Amino acid sequence: MDLCFRAERLVVVEMVKKKIKELKPSDRDVDVVFSVVEKESERNVTSRQDGLQHRVAEYRVADETGSVKLTLWDEDVDKVEVGKTYELKHGYTSTFRGQLRLRKGRYGQLSESGEEVEPNTSVDMSEEVHREEGYRPRRRRF
Repeated sequence: MDLCFRAERLVVVEMVKKKIKELKPSDRDVDVVFSVVEKESERNVTSRQDGLQHRVAEYRVADETGSVKLTLWDEDVDKVEVGKTYELKHGYTSTFRGQLRLRKGRYGQLSESGEEVEPNTSVDMSEEVHREEGYRPRRRRF
């Protein structure tokens, strides 16, 4: 249970943990427990916003219902180890090239979890082609 202060009143928000198979594009405030199955890639990128170099890594994570790609940036890359179980609080989902991604984001919290998770990699949520809500293809201008 999280406490949020909004407009001078206390609002109690009941956080519900989602399963990976329940994730959809543009989900916000996602709480999920998963096991890290493998580290898929790590690369250095230059940010368009600040011009600095950043480390980006993609991991395959899974729970009992399926798997999805998790994208982590900079110091978060070193916090995750293959084979361990983690809990992500206040994360979000997005799509990259039509594939679903789980992201920690600036306000997300990633911590080791004591829960046992049996990873199921047969259902890959990142392999399905998704469209975010409100998606409109760009109109070509001639």
